[in-house]
Amino acid sequence: MPKQKADKNQTPSSPILVLNGSVKGYEEFLHDLKAHIRSAQIKAILSVNRELILLYWQIGRDILGHQKEKGWGAKVIDRLAVDLRHAFPEMRGFSSRNLKYMRALAEAYPDEKFVQQVVAQIPWGHNVRILDYVKESIQREWYMHQTIENGWSRAVLVHQIETDLYQRQAKTAKTTNFPATLPPSQSDLVQQTMKDPYVFDFLTLGKEAQERDLERALVEKIKDFLLELGVGFAFMGNQYHLEVGGQDYYIDLLFYHHRLRCLVAIDLKMEDFQPEFSGKMNFYLSALDERVRNPEDQPSVGIILCKGKNKTIAEYALRDMKKPMGVSEYRFTKKLPKDLVRELPAPRDLQKLMQEEK
Repeated sequence: MPKQKADKNQTPSSPILVLNGSVKGYEEFLHDLKAHIRSAQIKAILSVNRELILLYWQIGRDILGHQKEKGWGAKVIDRLAVDLRHAFPEMRGFSSRNLKYMRALAEAYPDEKFVQQVVAQIPWGHNVRILDYVKESIQREWYMHQTIENGWSRAVLVHQIETDLYQRQAKTAKTTNFPATLPPSQSDLVQQTMKDPYVFDFLTLGKEAQERDLERALVEKIKDFLLELGVGFAFMGNQYHLEVGGQDYYIDLLFYHHRLRCLVAIDLKMEDFQPEFSGKMNFYLSALDERVRNPEDQPSVGIILCKGKNKTIAEYALRDMKKPMGVSEYRFTKKLPKDLVRELPAPRDLQKLMQEEK
């Protein structure tokens, strides 16, 4: 059979590329390409969200304005919901309840520039939760900035509001020595990471619990514990071993904070703060800085977590310490009930149990 002549105008088929083994630079290229695509996707989502929030704010502003100028009552919103859903059946979000939130949004944030720069940077569901749960304008703005900075999901945002994160971070100034032991920029950052009290509402410990039980429970619930600690903490281990002068010492919990670029040691106490606790933490931090810390890292930081504390005693205990540390309380619920306080073990019993375990 005679061979057919090839058509000069025919486009040759594309060759199939088979990668047998690694190709130099391919994995790095693919990683960067996926990161670029994800970044573009996020920007597109944020752009859509920003336009949606601005639209909702403008609708709320117009409703608010007409109610004030023309004396419209609340029932007009129900009528608007019906008419808008009829006019835009393909669009969601025009329920009567949602329109009332739009009105509340415009009433809470009358400055359009602030809406563009802050409010529109977080999803609508986040804004609704903030409107529902936070009444002070300063606190609302704070939770918005924290959401933007830390990328909180709606569930995380609600958890932080319910556990009163704003107040817990605002209370730490008097029970740390960060300003005296760290440069101002680092001191401010470390101060922002601390809370007082820490809320361990994800734990259930019996009245016979001791420090080792608390430590184990926190390690078992490490995801919840990291959420309570905040963004940036990486868990390095519990009972972290240090050998100093031929003797063994163990730090209850050790973390590395990526934003602060420092080690964070946590000492757990099932009793009220005592001055000698700060001396022990100072020793731990000296050993960490000498034997574990990388040269490029910032000085290690210590957090002493206690069942309670006297602020004056804590201030005096930290005043002349050379290493940066803070004292915070912890709670097993948002507000510890009085009957639960009575069920907690006495410090003397805890010390006895600790000695028996050791």
